[in-house]
Amino acid sequence: MKKLYLNLEALEDRDAWEERGIKLPSYPIREVRDDSLDSPRWLHFGAGNIFKMFPARIQDELLDCGMTDCGVSVATSIDIDGIKAQFAAVDNLTLAVGLRSDAQLDLRVVGCVSEVLSAIPSDPDWKRMSSIFKDPHFQLVSYTITEKGYSIYDSSDAFTKSVQEEMSRDPYECKHLMGITCLLLYERYLTGQRPLTLLSMDNLSHNGSVLGSAVKAYAKSWIEGGFMKSSFMSYLEDDTQISFPWSMIDKITPAPDPGVSKMLEDLSFYGTPEHGVAPFTFANAEEAEYLVIEDNFTNGRPKWDKRGVIFTSRDIVEKAETMKVSTCLNPLHTALAVYGCLLSYEKINEEMKDPDLLNLISGLSYKEGLPVVVDPEIIDPKAFLDTVIVERFPNPFLPDTPQRIATDTSQKISVRFGNNILRYREKDETLLDQLVYIPAVIAGWLRYLLGVDDRGEEMVLSPDPMLDHLRDTMSEITFGEDDKNAIEIALTKILSNQRLFGQDLTETVLATKIIQYFRMMNQGKGAVRQFL
Repeated sequence: MKKLYLNLEALEDRDAWEERGIKLPSYPIREVRDDSLDSPRWLHFGAGNIFKMFPARIQDELLDCGMTDCGVSVATSIDIDGIKAQFAAVDNLTLAVGLRSDAQLDLRVVGCVSEVLSAIPSDPDWKRMSSIFKDPHFQLVSYTITEKGYSIYDSSDAFTKSVQEEMSRDPYECKHLMGITCLLLYERYLTGQRPLTLLSMDNLSHNGSVLGSAVKAYAKSWIEGGFMKSSFMSYLEDDTQISFPWSMIDKITPAPDPGVSKMLEDLSFYGTPEHGVAPFTFANAEEAEYLVIEDNFTNGRPKWDKRGVIFTSRDIVEKAETMKVSTCLNPLHTALAVYGCLLSYEKINEEMKDPDLLNLISGLSYKEGLPVVVDPEIIDPKAFLDTVIVERFPNPFLPDTPQRIATDTSQKISVRFGNNILRYREKDETLLDQLVYIPAVIAGWLRYLLGVDDRGEEMVLSPDPMLDHLRDTMSEITFGEDDKNAIEIALTKILSNQRLFGQDLTETVLATKIIQYFRMMNQGKGAVRQFL
């Protein structure tokens, strides 16, 4: 069987690919790329797996259908040489692997990436970056750079030292992507104050506002330093000129999996001759996908709605995000993460075969989540939840781990649990006494922080910026010892932390219940299982 390598020349033998069930672009890739270079309309920062599997893939499908004629330029400000080399090794192609819940693969080569650029002002690519932003037809800048990519503040809400230094000197020396974005917008402003939309597609609450605030913070400092004209700020703040729409994205996209790599080799896909089926040659993700975007585009809008993307109001975007992160997905993920670690599971899909854990997330969502769910109207919360529990989490092709999902839980627990607690309090404070599953997850997280699994063995805890502080607070608690006084003192300190839960839980009946549940799970080996 002929070996398939991911490059433009190899794609010319269409039969060899299609007889293995791999769909190829039907549009002329080289011609589309040349046209996109001549008249760029879309540039994306952060060309990782979610980009390859979702926005780039649907753009490819639109090209196939003749609904668009443009590709996408890709830029990066980190690991520039590595990312450029990886894209070059596969002629800017990607094999997109859809992981179906019936254990089958959907395979498609994505070819719409026209170029890969360094975004650093001192690099040779800056001339090209600048020309893209000055182009009157340029419509859209998008981002999938993770929450850290927007971060310009430290834990005390002051600018980080490196950001302060950048804000005080020549903008062309900056390396933070928020500063780079500001500088590119300034060049567009100087060219003729042309409109542009900047779209964050990261899993980040109010992501458009976060992006806009960071860019404007750089602009304010550089204007005050005399590096930019004061009228530039008016340009940024006029959302008929520069818009930062909010979005909600949902598509579980794990790192390329070795098991999937082996299946691709069985189909005679070998990536590149030098690297084989390396992680950069393919991306894998679940079938289900949701992208809801505020309909606020100032210079033309992509036709992504023809591929299921929903354009709507900011209010509906916020409701869709709240539905997902506070009720129908993220809280369930956290529950499976902390209890999965305690019960020594290594895969989320394996946890879904556990009746006790299935009962836990079903009660958390159907019994205690849906009664206070924020309904976005464009997506039915129960149908969304049914898909999560019946199809998405049990998918054997999604190699997600509880250990990965347990990362940074302290930063997530307020949104994932605190918000629904507040909704119950607003509805009727007495309803809190009826809650079982929400306090059980919080108690499970606290039990997880002891660093001892249900077998009584030490376990490695996932990274978390508050981990040391929380562990110190619980240092007087010993696994298997029901020291009521020590437990109450330590947990009361944590449960009263409004930054963690968005409220002081010791002012509610939940604190007593959470402490009781924790004590039940700290009786010794097997106590967590018995509690569940």
